[in-house]
Amino acid sequence: MTATAAAVAVAAQAGGQVSGDDGARIAREELADPDYGNNDPGLLQRIYDAVAEWLAELLRVIGESDSVPGGWWVLGPVLAVLALLVVALLLYTRPARRARRRGALFDPATALTAAAHRARADRHAAAGEYADAVRERLRAFTRDLEERAIVAPRSGRTATELASEASVALPAHRVELHRAATVFNDVWYGGREATAEHARMLEELDTRLAAGRPVHPQDAGAGAAR
Repeated sequence: MTATAAAVAVAAQAGGQVSGDDGARIAREELADPDYGNNDPGLLQRIYDAVAEWLAELLRVIGESDSVPGGWWVLGPVLAVLALLVVALLLYTRPARRARRRGALFDPATALTAAAHRARADRHAAAGEYADAVRERLRAFTRDLEERAIVAPRSGRTATELASEASVALPAHRVELHRAATVFNDVWYGGREATAEHARMLEELDTRLAAGRPVHPQDAGAGAAR
């Protein structure tokens, strides 16, 4: 149980007063806790434990005394605080935040063009910042494929998902796309050191993809017929 939730539970069990202002203050303190921005499972578990423990204790006391500790004028504000925490939880786990999962290529707020990402990649490579160059180059050709409607724009797409989706329309580049995704994942999530060769490999792939002609289902069917 968090310190704030524990204080609320103690006040309720002791029959102490919890005013509306106090309830709002407690909610603000709880929502301001920096732990809310860190680990999702830990946050969910803390909220679950706090609510479950408080309800279990409340039911035990009610079962023994056939009354609500402190009266409903105490229980009401406490329930209001719990409701605020539930709302905060729903906002915290909304789809836009879930999209920022591990491995996603873009932050949901990112709205740069392919050209802008290419310029960034060039600057990072020139400065010897090869990990950043790899990421920006992958973002560049991902955005380019989206701008040309070869793959559909999608929030939260990972490098591996991009390689699989783009390979359908650009089968000639399937191996290269998956190799680029592997490099990105190894560098950004596997602790591998990026090199100038990695940055150059993705730059060359970007150039080939930009000139690539997508294969549509009807084209593939025609080729098979011949």
